[in-house]
Amino acid sequence: MTCVTEIEIGRAKRGRRAYAFDDIAIVPSRRTRDPEEVSTAWQIDAYRFELPILAAPMDSVMSPATAIAFGQFGGLGVLNLEGLWTRYDDPTDLLEEVAGLTGPDAVRRMQEIYTEPIRAELISERIRQVRDAGVTVAGSLSPQRTKEFAKTVVDAGVDMFVIRGTTVSAEHVSAQAEPLNLKEFIYELDVPVIVGGCATYQAALHLMRTGAAGVLVGFGGGAAHTTRTVLGVAVPMASAVADVAAARRDYMDESGGRYVHVIADGSIGRSGDIAKAVACGADAVMVGSPLARATDAPGRGFHWGTEAHHSELPRGERVQFDTVGTLEQILFGPSHVADGTMNLVGALRRAMATTGYTELKEFQRIEVVVS
Repeated sequence: MTCVTEIEIGRAKRGRRAYAFDDIAIVPSRRTRDPEEVSTAWQIDAYRFELPILAAPMDSVMSPATAIAFGQFGGLGVLNLEGLWTRYDDPTDLLEEVAGLTGPDAVRRMQEIYTEPIRAELISERIRQVRDAGVTVAGSLSPQRTKEFAKTVVDAGVDMFVIRGTTVSAEHVSAQAEPLNLKEFIYELDVPVIVGGCATYQAALHLMRTGAAGVLVGFGGGAAHTTRTVLGVAVPMASAVADVAAARRDYMDESGGRYVHVIADGSIGRSGDIAKAVACGADAVMVGSPLARATDAPGRGFHWGTEAHHSELPRGERVQFDTVGTLEQILFGPSHVADGTMNLVGALRRAMATTGYTELKEFQRIEVVVS
């Protein structure tokens, strides 16, 4: 690997300089194209999508209805199989209540709402709803719940299995319970698995060796995440994506050509972040907060992740956004704001066209600078 200069933090500690998406910029090339000539399609395993965007498994952005709509628009909506839709027959009133919570008791009330047990029959029902609409079905479980509900999820007919946590490793150690052996688990499944998050070259390489079809880079949670202030753990995403892209390259050599998709999951707040993530080596992005701004999002302008209602150590906030348009307008425009929160796909097309690239894989080679 390339030698990276470390910076002295103090006499007893050194650290590597890392960069966030805000720290870098894409450099135009000598060629430009028409945006209509650009393709934003990508493929993972046997599944092709017109948009390189996965909707994050968060109750504030994904319900069965919005997952269906997102799939029909050409993306991949991922259902949170530990959320309200698998705990209650109809959580509509509860989603409205969460949107109206105020004051210091808001977190406590969310914890109470999410103590309702997850029901296997509701997992099956929600997956069936999406499958019956004719779109690709993806569902997400945390590593802690995967062994308990994996058979239910697969038997229900899920197309893509997502194992998503704040930090997911291939070598979790526990003296209290038998940990999930990712390599054995993925090998025994008949569906492709996307797993993460991870943030380093070595952690990503270990996850790729489990047989995963894709790895999530970052800690998820995005704008609603407080892991940095609660645990002191954070990752500058530009460096993290580039490091994991290097792991993908080296794993291809190691495995004789097996390609594992890199999906940026975190700090994707505006359209320019999507372009920068791909420029750093991502094949696709997982987004939450941009979709929470949709008028038809389940969160009604509020956004929160699973960390926000953790029973012992909440590491997320319920963030309120101004709604700017429908889900379709946020993806495809027309935009009536100039801040990158609408027409995400159109902006990506224009970024690629401005730099002369027609395919996402080519765009990964674009030059970037530290700004």
